[in-house]
Amino acid sequence: MSKRPVRARPEPCPCGHAEYAVCCGRFHRGEAQPPNAEALMRSRYSAYVLGLVDWLRQTWHASTCPPDLAADRETRWLGLTVKAHAQQDDTHAIVEFVARYKVGGRAWRLHERSRFVFAPRDAGEAPRWLYVDGDMLEQD
Repeated sequence: MSKRPVRARPEPCPCGHAEYAVCCGRFHRGEAQPPNAEALMRSRYSAYVLGLVDWLRQTWHASTCPPDLAADRETRWLGLTVKAHAQQDDTHAIVEFVARYKVGGRAWRLHERSRFVFAPRDAGEAPRWLYVDGDMLEQD
């Protein structure tokens, strides 16, 4: 009797949208750029979950990116819900989301309305979406 090869189960994306390899993973690996602000926000959430500080820096507008950005090993991210995605014009968008997490065994919710801009890159590179900042709507 021959054994059939065991196929690995696809790894779910931390953002909850699809399989990691075809969702946020392709952005993290540099194979594609997020096509809109919601996809960028999902990839940033996944980067927080996975500790991918380089991706967070690359996708944060230089005018607001904190100089001391580092991976947070104390936070355990539990899930993401996108509440709204609004394209304001060709270069501005807003994404409202709720991220659930635990710190020290206590559960929290971060509800934010984030601002994004479609910005040019260095010469010869295509423009891309960047996170600018956000307003906390709730945090408990």
